[in-house]
Order: sequence, then structure tokens, then C-alpha cells
Amino acid sequence: MIVPFLLFLDVGGGELLLILIAVFLLFGPKKIPEIARGIGKEMHEFQKATKDITEEIENSKNEIVENSTEIDDREKEK
Repeated sequence: MIVPFLLFLDVGGGELLLILIAVFLLFGPKKIPEIARGIGKEMHEFQKATKDITEEIENSKNEIVENSTEIDDREKEK
């Protein structure tokens, strides 16, 4: 899977390997799984929040469409 922000930064294979080595040297092998787990949890929370916002916008849009249809029907009756 290609990470979109890495495409934006134009990071190639060599640069990515260098970054991974630097992370390994800075944090050590025991801390990396904890960091990855935390990043995964945050990404999940972000996706959940995005989904909730999208659903709220869709619900609002549908409500507006229903209300405008009711208003149009009332105007036609008059």
C-alpha cells in the first residue's frame, strides 16, 4: 500500500529505508511496535471521525431535501 503523503513528499525506496533505519536507531526494537500500535489506533479514530462527519452531512442533506419537497407539495396544494 502506498501512503499518499509519501507521494506528496516524493520519498523513494532509498529515502524510506534511511528513515526506517533512523527510527530503529532512535527508538530501538522494543519501542517501535508500541509506536506503530499508537499510530494505528489514531488512524482508526480519525477514520471513524471522518465517517461520522460524512454521515452527519448526508443526514442533513437528506433532511433538507425532504423539507424542500414538503414545502413544494404545500405550495402546489394552494
